[in-house]
Amino acid sequence: MSERLTIETDREACVGSGVCAMTVPAVFTQREDDGTVVAMTAEPDTEWHPAVREAAYKCPMGAIRLIEAD
Repeated sequence: MSERLTIETDREACVGSGVCAMTVPAVFTQREDDGTVVAMTAEPDTEWHPAVREAAYKCPMGAIRLIEAD
């Protein structure tokens, strides 16, 4: 797996399901006004990578994009 993981979110695509925030609350939260996704960091620590990948996979609208590099 990659050592570097960058998160990009698309709030236009997000429907506020909260799956990301429930899967890894240390990295994702939701805006109070509309419930859309907020990544609290663009490059999470390595320990969070598996959970971040899971959150991106589970996102019903594909609003989380991950960029991985060595």
